[in-house]
This record gives sequence, C-alpha cells and structure tokens, in this order.
Amino acid sequence: MGKYVLEDLDVYNLSNEIADEIWNIVINWGFLAQDTLGKQIIRSSDSIAANIAEGYGRYFYKENRQFCFYSRGSILETKTWIKKAKNRNLINQEQYEQLFSKLEVVHMKLNGYMKFIGKKPTAE
Repeated sequence: MGKYVLEDLDVYNLSNEIADEIWNIVINWGFLAQDTLGKQIIRSSDSIAANIAEGYGRYFYKENRQFCFYSRGSILETKTWIKKAKNRNLINQEQYEQLFSKLEVVHMKLNGYMKFIGKKPTAE
C-alpha cells in the first residue's frame, strides 16, 4: 500500500465541499451581508480544509495535530456564523440544518483523523 495523499482524506474533501457550498450561498447575498457576515463565514469555512492541508504537510505529528486544533476551532466558528446567518434570515432553516449536520460530520471525522495520526511514528 502506498502513501496516502491529502486528497485521500474524507475530512479534507468534505470540508472543501462545505466551504464551496457556503461560498455559493453567500455569493447571492446583498453587499452589507457579504461584507460583514459573508466574509467571516467564508474565511472560517475555508480555514477548515486549509488548516488540515497545512498540518498534513508538516513533518512532525505535533505540528500536524496543532493545525487540526486550528481546523476544529474553525468548525466551531463556522457553526456560529451559520447560526447568525439563520437568525438574520440570510439562510433558511433547512440550509442551516444541512450545513450544521455536515459540519458535525467533519468534526467527527477530524477527531478520528487526529486519533489516527497519533498512532503513527513521529518521523517516517
């Protein structure tokens, strides 16, 4: 079995899909919503996959794990922004529930990934 590549990670792929979905929602908002909440939710959702990628590229487990913690923080931040978007009538209840559910899956997969990388030797 060969080495895994970043694109083999479900947590990475799913987090990219969520970020793209959020982008496609925000792109239809008005200027004020895009400029305030929109920029924040795009940045936090993009940060989930970006931090997974940066950690994956690190040589040492502890560095990879640290970037996973950043990613986990971005998941929680994104949940906060989607709650605000729902409360401000920028997304409907169904969109909110779908996004929240997908973020929950990413959160669980990220925790599983962190356990997996913890079992690997420090240097390969």
